[in-house]
Formats: sequence, C-alpha cells, structure tokens
Amino acid sequence: MLQKIDFWLANLLDSYNVTFMWLDPLSTLIKLVIALIFSYLLFLLTNQILIALIRSLSQKTETLWDDILIEQHVFNRLSYLVPAYALSRLSPMVFSPYPEWSGFFLLVLKIFSIWVVIRSFSAFFNAILEIYKYYPASKTRPIKGYIQLAKILLYLIATVVIISVLFGQNPLVMIGGLGAFSAVLLLVFKDSILGLVAGVQLTANDMLRPGDWISFPKYDADGTVIDITLTTVKVQNWDRTYSTIPAYALFSESFKNWRGMEESDGRRIKRAINIDMNSVKFCTPEMLKKFEKIHYLTRYIKDKELEINEYNSANNIDPDIPVNGRRQTNLGVFRNYIFQYLLNHPKINPEMPLSIRYLQPTETGIPVEIYAFTREKGFANYEPLQADIFDHLLAIIPEFGLKVFQNPSGSDFRALVTGNETIRGIQPKS
Repeated sequence: MLQKIDFWLANLLDSYNVTFMWLDPLSTLIKLVIALIFSYLLFLLTNQILIALIRSLSQKTETLWDDILIEQHVFNRLSYLVPAYALSRLSPMVFSPYPEWSGFFLLVLKIFSIWVVIRSFSAFFNAILEIYKYYPASKTRPIKGYIQLAKILLYLIATVVIISVLFGQNPLVMIGGLGAFSAVLLLVFKDSILGLVAGVQLTANDMLRPGDWISFPKYDADGTVIDITLTTVKVQNWDRTYSTIPAYALFSESFKNWRGMEESDGRRIKRAINIDMNSVKFCTPEMLKKFEKIHYLTRYIKDKELEINEYNSANNIDPDIPVNGRRQTNLGVFRNYIFQYLLNHPKINPEMPLSIRYLQPTETGIPVEIYAFTREKGFANYEPLQADIFDHLLAIIPEFGLKVFQNPSGSDFRALVTGNETIRGIQPKS
C-alpha cells in the first residue's frame, strides 16, 4: 500500500515535470498535508458529533456529574488524542523517504499527547471540585487546596515524563534523581507546602469555612471568607474590598472567627456609659415618688423600700442621719431601670446572659456597663438597635438626677467665664 502511494505520487509529480531532486520533498509535503487534513476531519468528527452525542445523552440523565464533566470540557480535551493517534499511525507512510524525520515527528506527537492527557486530568479535577460543591460537606470541608496540590503534582509528573521522553530515559530514573533537588523544591514550593499543612489543620479542626466572618487586623481583613486555596484565603471586607491572607498565617497566628456568634441565639452588647460621680446621691422621698411612677420601676421601688424599711427598723437605725442604715441611690435606681428596660425589650434575648454592672471608677467617672445579647446578629440590624438603646438611655439619665461625664469643651469654658462675669456684675461681652 505504501509503495503504491509513493509510486502514484511519483507519477503525478513527473507529469508536472518535477525534477528528481525535488521529488521526495514534494511527495513528503503532499502526504503530510493530506495526513493533517485527514486528522483534522477525524477531530471534527469526534469533537462535533461524538461530543454532541454525549452532551445530548447527559441531558437525559438525572445525574449531575456527567453535565459537569461536559461543562469543564473534559471530553473536548480528550478529543485531541484522536488526531494525534491518527498522525502517529500515518507518520511512517508520510516520512517514508526520511525515516529520521518520522522519529522526530513521533516525539512531538508523544509530547503533545502527554500534554493533552495532563490538561484532561486538570479539567477532571475541576469537575470533581464542582461536583463536591453540591454536597453539604463542602460548606465545612473545602477541598480546593487539595485539588490544587493534586494539579501541582500532576504537572510535576508531566514535566518529568516529557523530559524523560526528550532524553530517552526511564521516567522512574528521572523521578529518583529528583531527590537530589529536594532542597531546591522545598524552597520553591515553600508557600505551597506551608499552605497545605495549614489547610489540613484548618479543615481538620474546623477553624475556617467559606462564608465565615473573620477579623484579622494584621492583614487588614474584616469580612466574609469567599475562597480558600492551597496557599491563600480570600476575604471580602465589609467595605467591599478584598484581602488576601496566607493560609499558614491563619494557623500560626491568632484571628477572630465570628461563626460562633452567628450560630448562637444572639449577638453581644458590651458597652459602658460614664456617669459623673458628683451627681450620685441618696434618693429623697420626692425622688422615690417620682421614680415610682416610671413603669419599669413601680414594683422595684415598692419592694425595695419595704425591704430597706424592715431592715432599718429591725436594726434600730436612726433615719435622721443619711449615712445610717440602708438607702436607695439614684444610680442604683438607674441601674435597675436599665436592667428592666432591656429585660422587656423585644429584641433583647432574655434567655442569654443579661447584666448591668459598675466598672472601676476612674478620672472619667464611674462606667455603667451593659452586658446583653440582641436577637439581631446582622451588622445592618445590630448597629441601629444598639444605637437606639443608648439613645434612649442617654436621654433619660437627667431624669434620675445623674449626669454623663465628658471632658469640658470650649463652650463649657465660655459658659463658665460668662457665669463668673455675671456674678461679679460685669456685663458679658457679646
């Protein structure tokens, strides 16, 4: 068959008066063009018809994996092996006058086939990742880092095999020789190795998941984790910017994960109001009568006064001197008002810890700290709720005869000077 084709081409070229010197090169070129056209037609037949048939069959099945394999172009990439195989079979015929060219052509086809197989496996790994995303475990156990590691190993093996093909060596011998370059490989892939170890630890200990809200001030990250790769973790901050954090940093350093708050029944409020200690005093009967009219304090004032009177009577306390016995203070009444107000607030969770306490008094007054948990956990609802609570408390503080402490400003000093001038009979300057 081969001799007949060569004889036919020789006669054809001779009919066009082609000299003997150009007979073999031209016949080889013509056979190469015919082989390329034939292999291209096979590729079209495979890629267009066979792949279309596979796509049609996948649409009729209820399984998901076949659709994803098609979307990731696994079969499209495998279809490139068909023309490569056809050319390898036609190579002896095409380069019959030049056998040394046939060997080089087959070498190129081998390298091309290896590359096609590697690219197909890469697409297959992508398909595995996409299929895994449809399982509930993907929310807590991401595998993107492992897929990336598998791809790195795949390309390393492909590189070794291609080099062994070029030099005509056994791939196992080449892989064994890589031991001498282990130090270099450790240096080049340091981040990947550290990222892999960190990724395994983060996943095994359930320290991080896609969708978690984390805070990592060192890397200016405060937002939602949107991607976890082999070497980095991508965070979308609340200002819609992105921060990229090395995976090993999340394992070796401290960061805050807000998942526990989001999965709990409330989000904590922990904030204090500084009260001017000079405004703290014992309650007079008039003040108690006024406080008793406050809805949240009616029961408290009555019960507390009954308890105090019984104690003072039982211990023969002289009520004429304020320091003797037990008495209510405006700060204590205010503290209990805050407790009852939050306890009855519809958006405060009463089943979680609720406490109103005093912190250590300082030069800026005595801090009254609120420790409570809101039912609202999202930023957009939590912050306005917290603001509404403190708006209310700051507005009613004067009703208890208390003052909020704040450092004096320019208007305070101006009012003081104006007041002194008025006292001395000096007309204030306008």
